[in-house]
Amino acid sequence: MGDALLAEKAALRARMMVLRDAIVAPDAGAALARVVLAQAPKAPTRIAAFWPIGSEIETLSTMTSLHAAGHQLLLPVTPPRGQALTFRAWHPGVPMAPGRFGTQHPANGAEATPEWLLVPLLAFDALGHRLGYGGGYYDRTLATLPGARAVGLAYAAQQIPRVPAGPRDILLHAVATEAAWITPA
Repeated sequence: MGDALLAEKAALRARMMVLRDAIVAPDAGAALARVVLAQAPKAPTRIAAFWPIGSEIETLSTMTSLHAAGHQLLLPVTPPRGQALTFRAWHPGVPMAPGRFGTQHPANGAEATPEWLLVPLLAFDALGHRLGYGGGYYDRTLATLPGARAVGLAYAAQQIPRVPAGPRDILLHAVATEAAWITPA
């Protein structure tokens, strides 16, 4: 990835963190859960989600709803830089452990491979590009799971006209917000 692209992404990350931090949407998590549940597979599926950190959209409502609908939920365990994520089974009430970068994951439990991944992001565009935090964890992980569906979870206000992307950036299959399910053009 070239220096210009790295600089463009870094500047956009800084702007999008400020924008996301300013969002006040107390009912967004419940609305997001309804949007995701309406589009989720009908048959039980292994779905990786993420425990929200900072000002990320609330995901606990979505995770609980999907679990109640019969899906097996997984949460990522963040390894050292340069490695793909692993996933452990999650259900309401499971003991949690702190992870890297302020994340949380199940303290124990079986590892499993997701069929769907609900992915955090800072920005997304109509083509399915996603701006993450810059560690490359999700792009690296998605590259190892070519048959899995990747769905970004975000506030509607995080959509921008164009996300800068490089050759290693994996496109999302969809983005779910508190307002809508967005399928890339």
